[in-house]
Amino acid sequence: MKILHESPEVPNHGRRGKGLKLKEGLVIAIEPMINMGTKSILQHNDGWTITTIDNKPSAHFEHTIVVRKGKAEILSSFEEIEKKING
Repeated sequence: MKILHESPEVPNHGRRGKGLKLKEGLVIAIEPMINMGTKSILQHNDGWTITTIDNKPSAHFEHTIVVRKGKAEILSSFEEIEKKING
């Protein structure tokens, strides 16, 4: 069975040289969230919706990457979104 968020969890904060070492073959999603207000978040009862505690505007997006020998390969694409925006 596959689930949306599988181990290992790789946080987007920390100190260089600490935490999980990214090894060849690892597939992860990089999911930055940019907030106008607080960094404190609330996960809603649906298990999916996330808002900031202060309800100020935020943007959340992701790229899925696979770690290859000596580089990261981006698997996700915003090509369809960019086509719509650019006409």
